[in-house]
Amino acid sequence: MPTEPQITRHVTCCIVGGGPAGMMAGLLLARAGVSTLVLEKHADFLRDFRGDTVHPSTLEILDQLGLYDAFRQRPHTEVTRLRGRFGDIEATFADFTHLPTRAKFVALMPQWDFLDFLAAHARKYPGFELLMQADATALRSADGKVIGVEAKTAAGPLQVTSDLVLGCDGRHSMVRRETRLPVKDIGAPMDVLWFRLSRKPGDPDDLVGSFGAGHILVGINRTEYWQCGLVIAKGTLEQIKTRGLDTIRRAITNLVPFLADRTHEITSFDDFRLLTVGVDRLTTWHRPGVLCIGDSAHTMSPVGGVGINLAIQDAVAAANLLARPLRERQVSEADLAAVQARRLRPTQLVQALQVQIQKRVISGVLGSARQPEPPLLLRLIARFPVLARIPARLIGLGYRRERVQET
Repeated sequence: MPTEPQITRHVTCCIVGGGPAGMMAGLLLARAGVSTLVLEKHADFLRDFRGDTVHPSTLEILDQLGLYDAFRQRPHTEVTRLRGRFGDIEATFADFTHLPTRAKFVALMPQWDFLDFLAAHARKYPGFELLMQADATALRSADGKVIGVEAKTAAGPLQVTSDLVLGCDGRHSMVRRETRLPVKDIGAPMDVLWFRLSRKPGDPDDLVGSFGAGHILVGINRTEYWQCGLVIAKGTLEQIKTRGLDTIRRAITNLVPFLADRTHEITSFDDFRLLTVGVDRLTTWHRPGVLCIGDSAHTMSPVGGVGINLAIQDAVAAANLLARPLRERQVSEADLAAVQARRLRPTQLVQALQVQIQKRVISGVLGSARQPEPPLLLRLIARFPVLARIPARLIGLGYRRERVQET
């Protein structure tokens, strides 16, 4: 049989994955004069149950790019405070209104809208190209160095040659797998059941969060409905199924009482989508010709909703450190190692905090009457509200802020 003709492309940087890290890196590198091709395997960005929180650290980057006002013109919700329950305590646990940034809020925007926004502005640079329905299947190597990727596209097989492959293809990364980079499994004792419940007049406008009875429930305001995530102990879904839907309905009612009058909307376990949570990171993020960032380099827990924003920070650091060597066509392993060196410590600190929260809250039995003991900081915040500025800074800005360099 005749073989299908192969399409060939030559670019300076080939980015695998059109998520937050990939789209931001593509925009920044093209802005810096680097010819960049982003390969995204899906036909569009429209996938539900993905992270929707755009934190002040990311909004600060958009402001540096002159995109802040354009972003705010898109439909979104602005959350200035995080209020919720932890055991018997109900209080504002994070107050963003005092952050030293222009954006003193967390923006809730569906991720597909955010990615469309980044793509639209990236396309304004002549060196940027986004290829949808392009599934990168393998890395190309020569003389011990990665020199590009193989991909399946709607137009046929694609062979890309590039000076750098940037792995931004998420928690099931092909780039990570193909390079066989060593992984440190930190562990996560939790999974998340994502589902929807309707919104009604009088419901809160902000993000809903509740810690209690060994579990967590988060509700994201999607205007017409709540996108909810119920955190359960890892591997307990089958046990929950044997106990029936009423177990989940009671847990939702206990965690967020105002949702009690709509738990009947859950009619079967088919209404849930299971997210299996993992927390890990590569001990080395690079090989000659290839670098992983974002979830490809470090899989995050959904606790705190910081995954998108940490990935964006990775992308900014990578673009700052690699734009010049990429323009000069002289990217060394030392250049790639510099990206890891800059972003490793913030990753370690965020993951350590997430793991501590998980271990403190998650128990094995859904619907348990046992209430978790609130951490000392939260008890102090409930008593002295000014302390709510501390978690706001950690959540909103992270451990290391990145600033876009001028081109």
